[in-house]
Amino acid sequence: MNMDRTTVIGMVLLAILFFMFFWYTNKQQQGLADIQKHIADSTQKANDAKIKPTDKAAAFSDSLHRDSVSKLSAAGNFAQAAIGTETLTVVENDLLKATFSNKGGVLKYVQLKNYKGIDSLPVKLSGNKDDKLSYTINTAPNQASETAGLFFGNAQVTKNGDSTQTITYTLSDSAGRSITHEYIVRTGKYMIDWNIIMNGADKLLTNGALNMTWHESPTRHQASIDYEKQLSNICFSVNNEFDYISSKTEATFEGPAQWVGAVQQFFNTTLIAKNSFSSGSVKWARRVDSSNTLSDVDVTLQMKLPATASVTVPLQLYYGPNDYKILTTAAPEMDKIVNLGRDLYSFVRPINKYIIMPVFNFFASFINSYGWVIALLTLLIRGVTSPLTYKSYLSGAKMRVLRPELDELKKKFGSDQQGFAAEQMKLFREAGVNPLGGCMPALLQIPIFFALYSFFSSNISLRSESFLWVKDLSSYDILAHLPFTIPGFGDHISFFTLTAVATSFLISIYNMSMTPTQDNPAMKYMPYIFPFVLLFVFNKLPSALTWYYTVSNIITLGIQFVIQNYILNHDKILAQIEAKRKEPKKQSKFQERYTQMMESQKKIQDMKQKTQGKK
Repeated sequence: MNMDRTTVIGMVLLAILFFMFFWYTNKQQQGLADIQKHIADSTQKANDAKIKPTDKAAAFSDSLHRDSVSKLSAAGNFAQAAIGTETLTVVENDLLKATFSNKGGVLKYVQLKNYKGIDSLPVKLSGNKDDKLSYTINTAPNQASETAGLFFGNAQVTKNGDSTQTITYTLSDSAGRSITHEYIVRTGKYMIDWNIIMNGADKLLTNGALNMTWHESPTRHQASIDYEKQLSNICFSVNNEFDYISSKTEATFEGPAQWVGAVQQFFNTTLIAKNSFSSGSVKWARRVDSSNTLSDVDVTLQMKLPATASVTVPLQLYYGPNDYKILTTAAPEMDKIVNLGRDLYSFVRPINKYIIMPVFNFFASFINSYGWVIALLTLLIRGVTSPLTYKSYLSGAKMRVLRPELDELKKKFGSDQQGFAAEQMKLFREAGVNPLGGCMPALLQIPIFFALYSFFSSNISLRSESFLWVKDLSSYDILAHLPFTIPGFGDHISFFTLTAVATSFLISIYNMSMTPTQDNPAMKYMPYIFPFVLLFVFNKLPSALTWYYTVSNIITLGIQFVIQNYILNHDKILAQIEAKRKEPKKQSKFQERYTQMMESQKKIQDMKQKTQGKK
């Protein structure tokens, strides 16, 4: 008793020391960061003070002059477009507000009307300082410039009879050549058509090659920026096959590319070529700084155009949600942007696509609360898997009936583990018991859990949906904020994580009490180790997943109680085992080989013991 009390007190003190350590370390690091920032700011102010105002003005004026001369030189015959004033034009439909710019004649950014960011404002896609979508044109002999640096004419907005709106920008040179950027915005669509119309293309492009560059820096829209960064990636279609990079930093397209998308957890910005790009490459880097930028995307794309004077390049721009239904009709393979299972976990994609998603959508069609939809989905899953659960508990009940005989075998063989294993296998075979039968529900939970992890992490319908105390089912719920950050755990405590861990602990304790005593110390401590690991794994996961796990565990505890107390009859099970022992036994090939192997190992061990005894 004293030892147990001492151990508990020691563990509590150790936990307190850990929390104090993390709090103190975090405080020290924050103080050091503040000191360093103060020193850097002071140094910058001192350096700025040394520069005279006249020197600053002269330097700024000189910089502007050099920049203007450089732009005029590069613009060649498009000199009138080298210098100008940026003018923005806004066009809306029922889903988005698109802002266009005459500088480069581009779609600068898009705001989504039906989705709010962490600042409670409409989600804004693109439009960061360094974002750019451009291509190179010949402006004069031996002179070239990017369209992003040229000012097109003012936007011409036309409202058409079919509820579409057309925005047109035109760029002309002194030799009569022109480039027109035509955008078409449709009602009820996140997709915007972009047609590049060139007159004099044979002069504007070298050998008909259109070289396009695209830089995009997706920004944060979710509560957990770390989790959003983790789920950000670059997706693309090459040779009409979906691919992506998430851990690698670059990829080269070994064939025609249909589209490229900068993807974050619930939104994406995608460039689509109706006639495909002939080649290209992407470079991608996940941000590790403290800014709200998730990653940096650099794309280069090439397209071979006919060597004629007039050409039209039909492109499309998608600025919108990662909605599976919408992306299915956007472009071939774009629905795979929604991560329902990839690579090592690609086996769960059919489970999500043909089972989880249809059932979830069916329940959501008549239940307003997504939290109760998840609960009902969980109940259905546990109901379907209950026959396997029953077989598992039946196997466990047989093991408990055999516990006295197993204890006798342990006493008989002592430290002779191989002899005990051989006799144990023989006992199981005679009684018709499968020692692995109890593992089936646990093994079945693995693909289901991974399927739901992918589904809940990528299901945009859960975004901003509240349930009970949870404000957003697509993110973790917060019971309390911590004044420090625990590595691997975070700076908060999720209540659904606590309920999931607590119910997992109860299930582990219950299962251990229902199985024969384990001699392996690791197995004895598993009920404590597994929930502790879950505490760190679950704390940053979407509350939809931890809510599912909590409900699943509660149902499991209920099923266990009913089966153990009202369905299983231990006297009947014992009678069945005795009857099974009297039946003629026929071993499977695996059992025969296993028995032969155990007997061989036992003979070798006996020979070694005899040899050691003679010595």
